Amino acid sequence: MEHAWLSLMPFIIVISMSIWLKNILPGLVVGLLVGSFIVKPDLMDGPFQSVSYIVATLSDETNIKIIAFLYIFGGLVGMMNISGGIKGFSEWVGTKIKTERGLLILIWLTLPFTFMMPMFRIMMIGPVVKTLIKKLHLPKQKVGLTMDISTESVIVLLPVATAFVGFMVSLVEGGIRELQLDLSPYQVFLLSILFNFFAIVMLVIGIIQTFWHSASKTKGSKHAQDQSEDQEHEFHRAGIKKELSLVKAQPWNLIVPVIMLLGSSLFLLWKDGIDKGAQTIFEAFSEADATFVMLLAVFITIVISFVFYIFRRQQMNEILYHFYDGGNQMMEAISLLILIWALTLSAEDLGFSAFISSTLGSFLPGVLTPATIFLLGSVVGYFIGSSWGTWGLFMPLGMTLAVSTGASIPLTVGAVFAAGAFGALTSPLGDTTITTASILDLHIVDYARYKLKISVIGASISLILYFAAAFFIT
Repeated sequence: MEHAWLSLMPFIIVISMSIWLKNILPGLVVGLLVGSFIVKPDLMDGPFQSVSYIVATLSDETNIKIIAFLYIFGGLVGMMNISGGIKGFSEWVGTKIKTERGLLILIWLTLPFTFMMPMFRIMMIGPVVKTLIKKLHLPKQKVGLTMDISTESVIVLLPVATAFVGFMVSLVEGGIRELQLDLSPYQVFLLSILFNFFAIVMLVIGIIQTFWHSASKTKGSKHAQDQSEDQEHEFHRAGIKKELSLVKAQPWNLIVPVIMLLGSSLFLLWKDGIDKGAQTIFEAFSEADATFVMLLAVFITIVISFVFYIFRRQQMNEILYHFYDGGNQMMEAISLLILIWALTLSAEDLGFSAFISSTLGSFLPGVLTPATIFLLGSVVGYFIGSSWGTWGLFMPLGMTLAVSTGASIPLTVGAVFAAGAFGALTSPLGDTTITTASILDLHIVDYARYKLKISVIGASISLILYFAAAFFIT
């Protein structure tokens, strides 16, 4: 298409408005409208084209599976919240902690029961951790950083049973579909996990920090107490509900659904792959329809969990209410995903892939592509504070550049996911930072600065690794 450079306009608008407004959704709406007006420059046809793109994304079978998975998964989390599973497990373990190292190890040990969603994990273990911090007089920022690293850096590295997996695989699948590549989206996603260098490096830093002896104590507790009233307001603004403190502790209400979800996900991935002719477990996971399997696994889990909760005398109306409440809390992510899909369609109609290939892709060396994507994505991710937003913005650009420059697609995809992980972990606008700071009574900006100093070290190491890996992986 002539004037293909205009295909950059929707993305420039989204990034600019996201940095300005500290929120990606308004930018996506405006970017979609602008892209649609460029495709059809008419007062009536422009908005009509925007809606057409949205309808097209919702008409896609794969997209509907992903949306259903996210909503049902959110509903499952809501049911586990109100049933008291996490609360029971955390309270039981909390009585056995006597030292700083013990508390940090506890944070890591709760992962098998809280890994499904970052906000879910922090909201569930945060109150227990806060109580132990006060009891043992520990440094809040160090403990908070361990919570955040063990949340963001681990969840993005897990291949099944998290709210992130469906979204991440869908972005990879969208790029493969637009570029007409003969690749398995889930296989590319699995390989990209090995190249999410930032998450891996921060994971190592977090583990070292856990076992590194420190005699430091929390300072400025008086300052924290003086701010408690303001932080309490921020606490509720982050979406934490007081009613969870009234829930009866019942750890089995978490353990059973988690085991069921993990087991069914792995079994169905294997079975679906074997049914399609795979010979080994890895081949089965690569060949399986991961999107459908994850949806099926969470559907089976939620049906059985509902019966399980009723059998354990949970009130039906309460379970149903929190199922819908949990699903509705995923609507922002779902809306984000739909708008990103629609924006990508408008950009492709404007010739985005062809323009990138003929311009930036013509002079950017393949060995610099993953490192460049990681650096740019990290900067934008820090300003918008959203891993999902960063992934959605940079996945089309990253995969297009990888194809045009001959760079490794899994390596570049890993760089995109790493950039989003950096933004989510370090940004003062990120849900993780706001929630952790609010629960632990930390000043958000000061806490974000503390995390940034350590995260920059991890990002610098990651940048070197992307540059080095690009020489050996094509």
